[in-house]
Amino acid sequence: MDGKTLRIPSRAARTAAAAACAALALAACGSTKDASGGAGGGEGKVGVVLPLLTSPFWQSYNDYVPKMATSEGVDALKTVNSNSDPSQQITDINNQLNQGVKGLVVAPLDSAAIAAGLDQAERKGVPVVAVDVAPDKGKVAMVVRANNTAYGEKACEYLGKTVKAGKVVQMMGDLASVNGRERSEAFRTCVQKNYPDLKVLEVPAKWESDTAAAKLDTLLNANPDIKGIYLQAGGVYLAPTLQTLKSKGMLKKTGETGHIAIVSNDGIPQEFDAIRKGQIDATVSQPADSYAKYAMYYIKAAMTGKTFKPGPTDHDSTIVKLPNGVLEDQLPAPLVTKANVDDPKLWGNTVK
Repeated sequence: MDGKTLRIPSRAARTAAAAACAALALAACGSTKDASGGAGGGEGKVGVVLPLLTSPFWQSYNDYVPKMATSEGVDALKTVNSNSDPSQQITDINNQLNQGVKGLVVAPLDSAAIAAGLDQAERKGVPVVAVDVAPDKGKVAMVVRANNTAYGEKACEYLGKTVKAGKVVQMMGDLASVNGRERSEAFRTCVQKNYPDLKVLEVPAKWESDTAAAKLDTLLNANPDIKGIYLQAGGVYLAPTLQTLKSKGMLKKTGETGHIAIVSNDGIPQEFDAIRKGQIDATVSQPADSYAKYAMYYIKAAMTGKTFKPGPTDHDSTIVKLPNGVLEDQLPAPLVTKANVDDPKLWGNTVK
């Protein structure tokens, strides 16, 4: 165990504990909000590990973390940036654990590699909340994430109805990440099923802007008749895509002859500006503010022993159980177009 003497409770104590557990179980039925799974104080430092800070999305999330930690009553340490290196992320987790944190909030870079860090945390009895990326293996109290399959499907539906026929490019993320895999497969499957007149050309870009620019340039040289582009991460792909199109004289505004329809993912202010300028058509707003808020909410809950069940929440989302048994709170991620780009409720309109 943990080196402490194991004491067997008396029959009376066991009976009282059983009654308390039964009461808790009854209270938890049908609820996704405050089903208590234990009694802890919820005190102590919380470590927050970021995947990278080269994307405006993660920069915004980083800015939200201390604000949401304060609002949720969490004592969060200064964030740590793993700088796009999965092995560094494991080191960062270990360093946080060695500092004695009582909870961890981690945005995994690699869905498989993160298991090593999760195992370290579990051995030390430190609960973990995963943000944005679900781990393939390992124990987490909750995954805070939007439905990434819906991202790919929304992009497919928009391009399918807008382009209707011709070549479209899918600028994919890192396929070592469940996000990259789910968005890619969802987009591909939706096109095959619903829009057979579209031909999908795929660019694996690993969430890297330089890779995206170089591969898109090569692709456009061979396929100057591209009609649409799906960017799986506007934070890293928007700028290089627009620059590449502009350098080739292919950046046309919406409504102009030769306009290439572009749907992105993230919901950053730069995407909103591009929609207003007619450079891109739409994006899916990934909720950076809610990611930070509910990461803090769930890590505090985990530190106090609270548990949750699948079902609707009180914040317009749904908790689902993933195939590996992990719970995921799938937060809303609306499609943003010219029609609603100025909605003040969108987090991308609240930051500069």
